[in-house]
Amino acid sequence: MSDQFTGLDATALAGLIRNGETPAEDVLEQSIARIEAVNPGINAVIHPLFEKARKQLASGEIADGPFYGVPLLVKDLLCATQGDPYHAGMRLLREQKWVAKHDSYLAQRFRRAGFVILGRTNTPELGASATTEPLAYGPTRNPWNTKYSTGGSSGGSAAAVATGMVPVAHGNDMGGSIRIPASACGLLGLKPSRGRVSPGPDHVQVWGPLGQDSVLTRSTRDLAAVLDVISGPMLGDMFTAPKPPRPFIEEISAEPDSLRVGVLPEGWDNDFDVDDESRKAVSITVERLQSLGHRVEFAAPPGLAPGMEPAGQVVGAYIREELDAWGKRLGREINQDDVEPWTWALAESGRGQSAPQYLAALEERLQHARGLCQWWEQGHDILLTPTMPQLPPVLGLKAKDINLTYGRFTVPWNFSGQPALSLPMHLSSSGLPVGVQLVAAYGREDLLIRIAAQLERKRPWSGLNSVLTPS
Repeated sequence: MSDQFTGLDATALAGLIRNGETPAEDVLEQSIARIEAVNPGINAVIHPLFEKARKQLASGEIADGPFYGVPLLVKDLLCATQGDPYHAGMRLLREQKWVAKHDSYLAQRFRRAGFVILGRTNTPELGASATTEPLAYGPTRNPWNTKYSTGGSSGGSAAAVATGMVPVAHGNDMGGSIRIPASACGLLGLKPSRGRVSPGPDHVQVWGPLGQDSVLTRSTRDLAAVLDVISGPMLGDMFTAPKPPRPFIEEISAEPDSLRVGVLPEGWDNDFDVDDESRKAVSITVERLQSLGHRVEFAAPPGLAPGMEPAGQVVGAYIREELDAWGKRLGREINQDDVEPWTWALAESGRGQSAPQYLAALEERLQHARGLCQWWEQGHDILLTPTMPQLPPVLGLKAKDINLTYGRFTVPWNFSGQPALSLPMHLSSSGLPVGVQLVAAYGREDLLIRIAAQLERKRPWSGLNSVLTPS
């Protein structure tokens, strides 16, 4: 967008359009111009849908919802949009020129809310990496420093929002894939409670119980308002999150009571290191929470170590299943030459285990997660951790090494199903943003939104190109 709109969030843009101050066509054209100007150096948008968006807006096809006329980008994974390319980061699907045959339920809800879908964003192959560098489309570059990664797997969407291409973009999170890019790019990124957003109709579950869809935003009010329009059960859903006591957008103006916040600024059992910048982001957040009257203590659920080996067994099984499913759709078996080495290694690990071994690994992780949830039942409201233990990696590192490092703080909550939110709380001395993660009890997105809004009022983080003010 032009500078007139780049710093505005989706809520502000929707208000300008609704009040007749700005035509939706102008917002659309300026967003397209912004993408055309910025995307060549960032590589966030891989499937532009500009002409389709123009025709839909001109023909009156855009629903008169709360976000009427607001541009949106959709991650090229899981959220299918009818008639558009769907490649999931795979060279094979790109070569086959695969096109989605229908809208996902989530895409339908985006459309009913009035969003104008402008394109689809870059993602690693099958979303299986914490960096967005697929061979199919090349790396997405971090707009704060293009030598660095945006994180993954929603890295394309994060870069698009951080550069003002759109005010909000879709993402999904199977082990940190929304929260990691949010931290790397200076945004808000929520992994909702299990069952909050339907994965249908193409999926009953995504990577078993792990995956959830949501958005990346620059403001808390956008996060809340979009969650309101995409939430809710659909027929046949395996999981359904409890209905919130009131719309999430109403939590923006609600002052939270004094909350009991546990803080975990370090790794557990000396298993991995947390860098100084990530610890500083936690320290800054602790000071602000205390100044707001919250009770902060250094405490965390016992036995938090996520057990990466059984987690890897679960992921490997689902990557194997994904390749088998695509093989059936394409009418031929997918082999090693069709996918990236990391994808094939995961798939082979899935192929190499028996059904009882997979079920045992999943049971172990879910039982471990059940134990973690008890900590919230015993009187804590929020857990504060770094989102990532280190600053974003440089581009070109091996996916295996990145995943083992960067998912440490995020993976446990995919297994527990709890909502977890990354907030942009610090700018490092090297100029890269650093996020912190807030985790609430299952179904308590309302609490996360309330405390995020309170922190944002104290020190706003949104602005032109998502520039944070150094602390």
